[in-house]
Amino acid sequence: MVIREDPSPSADVIARFYALITEVFGVRRHVDLMRWLQGDLQQNLPHDILIAAWGDFRLGVIYYDIVSALPGARSESTLAESIAPLLTGLFNRWLELDRAPFSISAGEDSFEWHGIAKSGPMATAMQGMRSALVHGINDQRGRHDCLYVLLSKTPNRRRDERNALELLLPYIDTALRQVDLLPNQYPTRRNHLRAAEALAEEAPAVNDSGALSEREAEIMAWVAKGKTNGEIGSILNVSSFTIKNHMQRIFKKLDVFNRAQAVSTYSSLNGQPFAQGATPQDA
Repeated sequence: MVIREDPSPSADVIARFYALITEVFGVRRHVDLMRWLQGDLQQNLPHDILIAAWGDFRLGVIYYDIVSALPGARSESTLAESIAPLLTGLFNRWLELDRAPFSISAGEDSFEWHGIAKSGPMATAMQGMRSALVHGINDQRGRHDCLYVLLSKTPNRRRDERNALELLLPYIDTALRQVDLLPNQYPTRRNHLRAAEALAEEAPAVNDSGALSEREAEIMAWVAKGKTNGEIGSILNVSSFTIKNHMQRIFKKLDVFNRAQAVSTYSSLNGQPFAQGATPQDA
């Protein structure tokens, strides 16, 4: 079963697709996941290594799962510090492409295995990969982005594979979430501290004069254009949770209760009327 761009798929294609996604609900262990990924899914998304990564890519707090039939290509054989630069580079490119699926071939900047150990079974397996198909999921509720990288020995990817990945990624994501985490995939105290320190550095202290910081003024400019916290976070490459914290400090400094009041008050204080687009959306 191969998913095409034909808007009217045959009954046989629909039946095969239904059978493929129905199998997802039987995935409970890594061995189940392996069988599903290596089965009919390969007709639509051929790959030799699947890397599923999640966490806060901006802060470098990244967890991952590697699923492959290749010898040595396993999660436990790779250090987070060695694979993080690759995943961060691909994640940033995904953001630049407005969160659209993309393919990349060996030789392109984001495809270089920067930081990955030069020896060992995982390094050997990775060096044989000639292309990657990449897509992600932006998790607004959990505030954890997910990135999926399908690596292949084949240098060129079919165009319809990107369409297939966009359609099938929610089911791949569901299958991964049903499998227990490995010991190295649980959050560590070190990662919690790293995230807390980064957020503390990013958040400016409230100053007694009530003046907005440079970052807060930048956020207000986007608020005036009607952007939501999530949209502003994407523009500034921070989480919507961080923007929400900034907004709460802005409200306190300006002594207002909603976004429209904040825009009006800030505009009056600075003598620079904003284009009014703010709405009383998420604080």
